Amino acid sequence: MTTSPAIADTDRPPPVRPVFSAVTLKEIAHLVTNLPEAVVGFVYAVVMISTAGGLSVTAIGLPLLAVGLLLSRQWGRLERARARLLLGVGVEEPTPLPGPRRSGGFFPWLWTSIKDPVGWRAVLYQLIRLPWGMLTFTVVLTGLFVLWPVLPYLVRLLANADRAMVRGLLSPSDDLERRIAELESDRGVVVDTAAADLRRIERDLHDGAQARLVALAMGLGLAKEKLLEDPEGAAAMVDEAHDEVKLALQELRDLARGIHPAVLTDRGLDAALSSVAARCVVPVKVLVDLPTGPQARPAEAIEGIAYFVVSELLQNVSKHARARGATVEVWRAGARLMIRVSDDGRGGADTSGGTGLAGLAERLGAVDGVLVVDSPEGEGTVVTAELPWRDRRGRL
Repeated sequence: MTTSPAIADTDRPPPVRPVFSAVTLKEIAHLVTNLPEAVVGFVYAVVMISTAGGLSVTAIGLPLLAVGLLLSRQWGRLERARARLLLGVGVEEPTPLPGPRRSGGFFPWLWTSIKDPVGWRAVLYQLIRLPWGMLTFTVVLTGLFVLWPVLPYLVRLLANADRAMVRGLLSPSDDLERRIAELESDRGVVVDTAAADLRRIERDLHDGAQARLVALAMGLGLAKEKLLEDPEGAAAMVDEAHDEVKLALQELRDLARGIHPAVLTDRGLDAALSSVAARCVVPVKVLVDLPTGPQARPAEAIEGIAYFVVSELLQNVSKHARARGATVEVWRAGARLMIRVSDDGRGGADTSGGTGLAGLAERLGAVDGVLVVDSPEGEGTVVTAELPWRDRRGRL
């Protein structure tokens, strides 16, 4: 009895699928190059530790160890680049160690370098890679000739172990280290912002109130000279000086309001934001839902930033939004102070390109705040800002 071709085909085992994709080939390349990389790294780590340990009783032992750990850091950078290229592992770079100048001198830098966890984990990585590199090199070469049907699966298994090793030993220490880098960046933003504010205040004083006061002094001097010869002319000059005094006082009030308005200190955010809204060219509805009482108010610094954010956003509404109305909402949500400013204008606002919104985002980021802009073209703008909540006693 003969078997039909169709039945014979179904009895055959399925053909081996070609799984040697580009990803698999890159993984094979990584596993094969593990051995030479591991030999060089192992030799370096052993020589560095033994030499620095043997010379630790001398003056050059600890500096030699610090330099060796810094070079191990650089080795880790090369390994992260190799893993990124061949394994597709995107590991963030650790925070660079500060130099002797930024560390406060040679000895603080030496101590920081010696206790560097990133450098020591890189040394551990170099030490354990030798047996692992021998294993992966042997398995891959043997598999190419003997176990090639299952080699792709073995390669994926070994490559995943390599990925875990890179992530575990060559990644930044933890979220704390990334947080330190963010705080260093935020500190620079705060310093730049404070310097820009000081320059703005100096410019406003020089161009505004100071110029008026100089003109006032000159006018009063001329009036004094004319007081006996031309009393009527002197009286007219005194009247002009009186008007100049009023203008100078108004400019000083405006300047003080831009720095930290008295109404904010005396009556809180609700009254201060209502005052800002009253000066906006479009009708603004203010809704503030915050705890009452002197001790329940947010900290003065948080209040000041919130006032500044709303003031800047309402200025944008007045100048650019072409809106018919706007709404300001402020409330507390757990440990966050929430601010939302919305308008029915033309939209299209964006934080990119160095705009005023970008500056606001930087200021908020410097104090762990967040700025979110939703502004589709022709549909108005909604800007939401978050600030950390701290009360007057410093508690969350």
